[in-house]
Amino acid sequence: MQTFFSLQALADPEMAETEKILRACVHCGFCSATCPTYLLTGDELDGPRGRIYLIKEMFEKERPADARTALHIDRCLSCLSCMTTCPSGVHFMHLVDHARAHIEKTYTRPFTERALRAAVAFILPRPSVARPLFRVAAAIRPLARWLPRRIAAALTLAPSSLPPASIVDSPQVFAAQGARKMRVALLNGCVQTVIDTSINEATIRLLTRHGVEVVVAKGVGCCGALPHHLGKVDESLRYARGNIDAWWREIDSGGLDHIVVNASGCGTSVKDYGHMFRSDPVLADRAARISAMTRDVTELMTEIGFAPSVDAPKLRVAYHSACSLQHGQKISQEPVALLTAAGFDVVAVPEGHICCGSAGTYNVLQPKLADALRSRKVANIESVAPDIVAAGNIGCIIQIRSGTPVPVVHTVELLDWASGGPPVSFPTLAKRAIGNPEQGQNSWIDSGFPVGPSVRRE
Repeated sequence: MQTFFSLQALADPEMAETEKILRACVHCGFCSATCPTYLLTGDELDGPRGRIYLIKEMFEKERPADARTALHIDRCLSCLSCMTTCPSGVHFMHLVDHARAHIEKTYTRPFTERALRAAVAFILPRPSVARPLFRVAAAIRPLARWLPRRIAAALTLAPSSLPPASIVDSPQVFAAQGARKMRVALLNGCVQTVIDTSINEATIRLLTRHGVEVVVAKGVGCCGALPHHLGKVDESLRYARGNIDAWWREIDSGGLDHIVVNASGCGTSVKDYGHMFRSDPVLADRAARISAMTRDVTELMTEIGFAPSVDAPKLRVAYHSACSLQHGQKISQEPVALLTAAGFDVVAVPEGHICCGSAGTYNVLQPKLADALRSRKVANIESVAPDIVAAGNIGCIIQIRSGTPVPVVHTVELLDWASGGPPVSFPTLAKRAIGNPEQGQNSWIDSGFPVGPSVRRE
């Protein structure tokens, strides 16, 4: 693509990188065929190629963002399917992130939209704030039909009940069972620690059972992805900086082999820390090392070797490949291979490359498009008649759960079950798969964690 940036604009390293990304585009349009929003609307500006033209015009003319540009950039899911499809290697993630930051700085949104985006960015990364507000949301959900669509969408997605806070999410060290193979730090997340505590519990059981010492480091919080995709770059960098500092203290004190992430949206962000801090004279090297050390939990389990120890029921598992995992991190075969090794009958979901519509906060900020994508995803999942759905991202799990009665769990919960952990327990599975309708949800007490002298809590 030919560009016409001023020399003054190109003096800015970030703008120079953006211009380089734009020039890589050859207008082929292959990306349109796999872009979820283009498939829904048929509008060229709702596809990657159209958005690239809008971004190019905005930056070339060095002008503030306008309503049209903000509309179509806001509609982008950042699913990154276009990056998988693109034959020219256009790094759309960094391009659209730069555009979002510019829009946030130069475009004044309507008050209600500004307020909603500010609320989302403030609440969701803070578990102590999110937990009581989710309870309020559940209480007023019956009023959703009389509220604005975006507020109603948020209420619909809020869980009807919350598990108690799990003690695994406080800073501590979980000893490896048997000979220690490696020492890792787990990013326990923000929203995930409120909505579904069983994911981190299952992850720690699975890893320690396979000889991995797991650290939940003091000072680690939100990965920064949520505000970053809202264009709130300063906030995202603040969260990322806190995590880098916390993990670096662990590297200095006890050493770390890897950073492990079990929410793929967060993993994609942490793996990009090196890029985010590339110009920071203090953190550039540390951020790059943290990114290089980061692994999705299925990557790590593939590396160390998964060892099933019980005969899991022959459940038909529909594996939903989260966009941030398959497109953002290029991880697609590892989870399927692990689930198959665990003894499950894994079936592919038609249109598996198309987003479910969660995309961080997209299902709150763009509920109409998100609902359409959820319906499409659920129809494809239900077409293969699974007993259960496995996914590697909390956002996808929440989104798909809200549209189908088929149980949806995290991949690690099934792997934990197959290697000696507690059965995955849902009413629809209890009699057929487990044979014990009295079995409750995974709990700390019944889960076989190595509590006692081998666990250091800070």
